[in-house]
Amino acid sequence: MAFDAKAFLATLTELPGVYRMLDAAGALLYVGKAKNLKKRVSSYFRENLASPRIAHMVSQIAQIETTATRTEAEALLLENNLIKSLSPRYNILFRDDKSYPYILLTRGDFPRLGFFRGNPDRKADYFGPYPSTWAVRDSIHLLQKMFRLRTCEDSVFANRSRPCLLYQIKRCSGPCVGLIAPEDYAADVQLAAMFLLGKQQEVIKRLTSAMEAASLALAFEQAAIYRDQIQSLHQVQEKQFVSSSKGEDCDIVVAVAEAGQLCVNLAMVRGGRHLGDRPLFSSQAGDSSAEEGLSAFLRQHYATHPLPGRLLAHPSPSGDERAEDETALSELTGRPIVIQDARSLMHKAWVDMALQNAHLAILARNQASAQQEQRLTSLQQALGLNDSLARIECFDISHTLGEATVASCVVYDGNQMKKSDYRRFNIRDITPGDDYAAIRQAVLRRYERVAGGEGVAPDLILIDGGKGQVASAFSALADLGLAELPMLGVAKGEARKPGLETLIFPDGREPLNLSANSPALHLIQEIRDEAHRFAITGHRAKRAKPRKTSTLDSLPGIGPARRKSLIARFGGLAGVREATVDQLAEVPGISHDLAEKIYSALH
Repeated sequence: MAFDAKAFLATLTELPGVYRMLDAAGALLYVGKAKNLKKRVSSYFRENLASPRIAHMVSQIAQIETTATRTEAEALLLENNLIKSLSPRYNILFRDDKSYPYILLTRGDFPRLGFFRGNPDRKADYFGPYPSTWAVRDSIHLLQKMFRLRTCEDSVFANRSRPCLLYQIKRCSGPCVGLIAPEDYAADVQLAAMFLLGKQQEVIKRLTSAMEAASLALAFEQAAIYRDQIQSLHQVQEKQFVSSSKGEDCDIVVAVAEAGQLCVNLAMVRGGRHLGDRPLFSSQAGDSSAEEGLSAFLRQHYATHPLPGRLLAHPSPSGDERAEDETALSELTGRPIVIQDARSLMHKAWVDMALQNAHLAILARNQASAQQEQRLTSLQQALGLNDSLARIECFDISHTLGEATVASCVVYDGNQMKKSDYRRFNIRDITPGDDYAAIRQAVLRRYERVAGGEGVAPDLILIDGGKGQVASAFSALADLGLAELPMLGVAKGEARKPGLETLIFPDGREPLNLSANSPALHLIQEIRDEAHRFAITGHRAKRAKPRKTSTLDSLPGIGPARRKSLIARFGGLAGVREATVDQLAEVPGISHDLAEKIYSALH
């Protein structure tokens, strides 16, 4: 039954909100937000649509669902949440798994300068975000040279009896052992914060005044320190390939659509210093234009990240699109936002550099994709498979003398490792150290849903191990009725040296040894090593958990407050174990009955 657009549009409200378009099977096609739901949804049912991609989507609509919101900002946030969680087929989605790093300045008498990644809170001052870890580390290194702020953790700082190496190489002023007065250290912290806020010229003026005052007071050693700081600041400004004397904060966002790729490159300038850029790709851009990609990125990115004082964009949005994007960003930030074109020579240089890096990122991505295709083809030919390879899954087992056995299953799909499909299995009910039983259990648990008609079957299964592991894994597949799935064991070579691996087949064929420079072997090694890393990471976490957890946590009726009281009274678990029932009952919050339960649990 065709979708009756006219009847549906008659029921729509003119409030802001979010609309969801679905096809006849109930699959989500598109999620969008609107300042006026009636007007926005109506625009999809005009005779002439601007994009063939949108026209194709509209032809599949069988149902439209809407959610009205109070403001356009609420609609924008809801739209972003739905796009990221549901991945509609026709939305341009930019996935950025890593949170952006910040520089942190703690509070207190002697604040610590440090690296931070996560959601900033009010317990410290945060400067950023920065486009990469390298940009943060470089900035911290500069600040250490110029202002000599401590970077050690509070636990280390509180227990120093003499200054560390950083003091010796003039990267710290030694506050841990009282080598600098709190007020002088606070002045350095203030200057560092001003530098991070882009006020370099004001910092230089203050340091120059302090240097002159120290010279007049004949404090020549202190004057020399100020002189060195001023020289360091000038060197920082001079060595920047692209920098602004205005000390401004600016984001440069450029979009490029070419060679079948849509790349949005985000470059960051903080305090006039160009900190590098980060190219991002959309996995479902289709034939979307650079302008569409730019608009989608602006709304998705700045819904969850702070927006600086200046925003440069290329290609420049058209009048209506610009107004719509600016309105959306203004709603999100609570202040007027203007998307600017590059007009000054400096701004044009920033945009040109971002565009060049976007083109280079597309070139590198396509070259890497072609290399992966070559490796897959080489593997298919080496194994004599009729069907092409796309999805490969690899299993590995990790344990320590049978303790905390963990199996990993990693997935290679779409010419890359697909981490969202990785799985770990806590192996249970087997003889400790029995790798054969462990791999059998992992394979059974991974593919029982596939045998039931659910989930995705791989084109090839890799087992990190020799004949015994391969035989166990193959018997598990046979029990599930999936013996037709191609399987391969990867046995380590002599002295576990890479390049000497032997490939084991479950059907009794002669083992295969590929040359050390074979693209097929390189692909197998990459996937096998990732499975090993993922397994051992899970095993170490599982093994460490009981060792980090106090037995007091599992005692009946003991929560954080009572556990703290017991440790304060007896000094730890050993002291609690040695205490009598009467002594336990003397602890605030511990009744005589509870004391008896604790005593019984520990003896």
